[in-house]
Amino acid sequence: MIERSPIFNIVTYATMILGLLLVLTPFWIVIVAGSLSLQEVSQVPLKLWPSNHLLENLEVAWTRADLGPKMINSLIVAVGVTVGKITLAALSAFSIVFFNYRARMLCFWLIFITLMLPLEVRIVPTYSIAANALQPFQVILDTLGITWLVETVSGVRVGLEWNLLNSYTGLILPLVATATGTFLYRQFFMTIPDELVEASKMDGSGPLRFFFEVLLPLSRTNMLALATIMFVSSWNQYLWPLLITTDRANFGTVVMQLKALIPAQNGTPDWNVTMAGALIIMLPPLLVVALMQRWFVRGLISRDK
Repeated sequence: MIERSPIFNIVTYATMILGLLLVLTPFWIVIVAGSLSLQEVSQVPLKLWPSNHLLENLEVAWTRADLGPKMINSLIVAVGVTVGKITLAALSAFSIVFFNYRARMLCFWLIFITLMLPLEVRIVPTYSIAANALQPFQVILDTLGITWLVETVSGVRVGLEWNLLNSYTGLILPLVATATGTFLYRQFFMTIPDELVEASKMDGSGPLRFFFEVLLPLSRTNMLALATIMFVSSWNQYLWPLLITTDRANFGTVVMQLKALIPAQNGTPDWNVTMAGALIIMLPPLLVVALMQRWFVRGLISRDK
């Protein structure tokens, strides 16, 4: 137990205030710049108090970058990836913890090792698979000679192809695997008392019924904490949508569209419009974090399961 003292309290509050200033200063500058006129935003030094052009700049940014459809695309991708990550993480952790098979710990460590392989490292093979998601199965058929056999017998060559480029499936599916989510769910499932598992078996609950009626309600806080993290991460995803989409008009995301608001090299330096667009883009994840903050903290630090 740390003994409280006036000096310790002063140092603690000073540190907290300093950290708060470091976090909020960039947001404040974006808000201020987004509310200035072109003449005001070009002044040196930049004003540190908002002006009255915020609504005007927001309207210009929304229209110029066509943010409406892009916001919908980003929402579809973020929700799809979040739901996919939670579902896959919960099922994989359920399998590792509650099913006794020889390779379960090997599977867990193989999943856990992927934490060292972020998307940027595996971007080339992931893109190759997205270009034809059935390519591995085609390679297996070719290696086993099944393709040649079918072609010899029927004259029809088996060619498996599933192109995920320029599609919501391609934007979502390669991102749904999460070692972080599997680890969090595994740690929580390991705290479930054996007596609860035995009681469920005595009541006649099968594995799926136990999973849906017992485990999922108990892991609600963990689920919401993970959903908050994954939604923000998916909303801010830039590299994968940029790589997989060439039809930006129909499948472009809002983070990619921010580039349309950056002033051209020899164009008008209207950074006020750019900052206003950044405010629009960051609003959904900020709202999610603000609304889910209580569940997020409870899901990460709760010990009373």
